[in-house]
Amino acid sequence: MVEENVLLVLSLFFVMAMLFVVSQRIKISYPILLVIGGLGISLIPGMPVISINPDLVFLVFLPPLLFEAAWYTSWDSLKKWRRSIMSLGFGLVFFTSIAIAYFSVNIIPGFTLALGFLLGGIISPPDAVAATSVLKGVKIPKRGLTLLEGESLVNDAASLTVFRFAIAVILTGQFVFQKAASEFVILSIMGVIVGLAVAHILYLFLRYVAKSSSISTPITLIAPYIMYLVAEHFHWSGVLAVVSGGLFLSFRSGDYLNHHTRIQTKEVWATLGFLLNGFVFILIGLELPVIVAGLGQYSQEEAINYALIISAIVIVLRIILVYLSEYLPRMLSKKIRSREKSPGWKLPLVVGWQV
Repeated sequence: MVEENVLLVLSLFFVMAMLFVVSQRIKISYPILLVIGGLGISLIPGMPVISINPDLVFLVFLPPLLFEAAWYTSWDSLKKWRRSIMSLGFGLVFFTSIAIAYFSVNIIPGFTLALGFLLGGIISPPDAVAATSVLKGVKIPKRGLTLLEGESLVNDAASLTVFRFAIAVILTGQFVFQKAASEFVILSIMGVIVGLAVAHILYLFLRYVAKSSSISTPITLIAPYIMYLVAEHFHWSGVLAVVSGGLFLSFRSGDYLNHHTRIQTKEVWATLGFLLNGFVFILIGLELPVIVAGLGQYSQEEAINYALIISAIVIVLRIILVYLSEYLPRMLSKKIRSREKSPGWKLPLVVGWQV
């Protein structure tokens, strides 16, 4: 049984590599092709149904992917566009979740508001890997890529918070706004503190003890897991712990990484990031039979119709909210107008389209 599972995973990695090569040849974003490939594999007769425990996905895939994104994020760009990034990463997720919650209750029979918030928390944050992959070859200002990548660092924390509270409401049937808001502030702040604390400890070890690339690179690989697990153990935000710790270690990397170690670490993380991202996308396609089996009282046709309607709502809503987040502060604050260059009308449209 173990051998069969290992063989299946290795086969999926091989298929993933082949699909990536094909995507390069036909100039299609590889995440799209991987999802379609996963769907095709799931329809093969005799193919075992693959069901992944969500907790396992959060533990295995989420920390390193967040850490990689934080590691390659420009600190100066992040600081420069922090207002837009925070409004997109938090505000956009919360508003989208609220809108989807109320829309879904009105269009889907038997859907509760708690389930609506659960759905909103799942679909509200865009995937930065898919977005930047789609935008490759497209001329877009660096500001746009910075906003998308910076947004991805914090929107997962916001969406997982909505997801967590929605689950709590479903299980307990109770929701108190003041309590939810205070818990969100606490888990966010403490998550950042844990991430920075762990990062400082690892930084001291990397700078004064670990003098070899054979040690430094593995430490960067285990760092996101330590940050995530410590924060989650105390029920704080593991996402923000990894993001804050990753940003700190990246910012101070010049103190403990020499030229050779930096190149080696970059190559290792590039390979790991590609494998994990690709595996996640192909798993999305492979989960189709599980999703269909869990539709319950809804037919496949109804599910597709609801999905199309909600997707259209999310796309339109996100574009509108991106324009509002960019232009409303400029209208209200002279300081913002003097400090930030106008984004024009094209850039918010491109950023808003990346759902």
